[in-house]
Amino acid sequence: MSIIAFVLLSAAAIYFFAKRIVAVRRNIFLGRKETINDRSSERWAQMTRVALGQSKMVVRPVAGFFHILIYVGFVLINLEVLEIFIDGVSNNHRIFAPYLGAFYDVLISFFELLALGVIIACIVFLARRWGGLKRFKGIEMQGFPTRDASIILIVEIVLMKALFIMDAADMKLSHGEHSFLVSSWLSFWTEWFTPAQLETISHTAWWFHLVGIFAFLNYVPYSKHFHIFMAFPNTWYGSLDPAGKLNNMESVKSEVKMMMDPNANPYAAPASDAPLARLGAKDVADLSWKSLMDAYTCTECGRCTSVCPANQTGKKLSPRKIMMDTRDRLEEVGKNIDQHGMEFQDGKSLLGDYISVEEIRACTTCNACVEACPVLINPVDIIVDLRRYLTLEESNIPVEWGMMNTNIQNNGAPWKFPASDRGNWAQNNG
Repeated sequence: MSIIAFVLLSAAAIYFFAKRIVAVRRNIFLGRKETINDRSSERWAQMTRVALGQSKMVVRPVAGFFHILIYVGFVLINLEVLEIFIDGVSNNHRIFAPYLGAFYDVLISFFELLALGVIIACIVFLARRWGGLKRFKGIEMQGFPTRDASIILIVEIVLMKALFIMDAADMKLSHGEHSFLVSSWLSFWTEWFTPAQLETISHTAWWFHLVGIFAFLNYVPYSKHFHIFMAFPNTWYGSLDPAGKLNNMESVKSEVKMMMDPNANPYAAPASDAPLARLGAKDVADLSWKSLMDAYTCTECGRCTSVCPANQTGKKLSPRKIMMDTRDRLEEVGKNIDQHGMEFQDGKSLLGDYISVEEIRACTTCNACVEACPVLINPVDIIVDLRRYLTLEESNIPVEWGMMNTNIQNNGAPWKFPASDRGNWAQNNG
């Protein structure tokens, strides 16, 4: 019965996790098509350095150190989880112990030290969040985002404690055969129970840890902690171009090329009967699929907002909110598709219903947010696409910007002076 219960629980957990991953993938590829497969060796190096090596996390040493502690602990402790999983399938307990001998105790002791480090790091992060650190505040962090971070940290602490309880009980039941480092410090409580009671405690802690892992697995894709998985593909597909480089729209480029080509026929029929692409972006489907992947990868750490000059000077813009709003809108669109089909329109859009014109106008496109992000997310791409839509399709542009654009078109510079007068300032100043 134990094996049957384990197999059914595992199958259900994997099924619902896979179902959620399929839905997220579907949502991401609702975005505009974009081919990103160049310079693969550089992309592998970038992913290894940023996602695996945590190179951008340590820019802020305190947060970086404790994040790496959780990260390494999460990865390596899963080796013990692998043993738990094999034990469940085979109806054994500590199946690797007979094969590894004394090294098994060394290995479990190492895992326990990592688990202790994870608990300490989680407590530090909870203190930082509950202690009023400015970058964890903001209108976008009210409600679920703040609860979400606390839930994950508390769950990690509880799961690590379950491992210690199981290890301490098993160590006592082994009558000296096993000795685990951290559990030895905490094993005083085992004297209060009979062997039968300790066996029940060990078995209960085993199941609690397993169920907790499966619950964690299925909670994460709905949480900001989805970056645990998404950081790797997102950094692989991250831009290799210099920061600040903007991509031209193909529809506009083709028009310009036709204007510059003396042999082009402006009255020629279009190459296809496909409807013209929207200029810029009004809703999530108009954005590149990479921008939508960015939205699902956002860690909500607030590093982007904390370095944003517009935000620092009191303007409404928060790059973190841009990413969170994009993800929330994408989730809403995905739910509409599930309930009503692909063609359903709810009359809402990312621009206007989620992100205001005031927010995107405040952006200076300085790319400070892009530089600060630990997983190579680019809020500027989304902001620029939304502004392109406002300008090119809605003709919604500040008077000052319109004058500047007219001057660039007529004079090749933002000022109203013709090119022949540009050197006048230097006259009689030699």
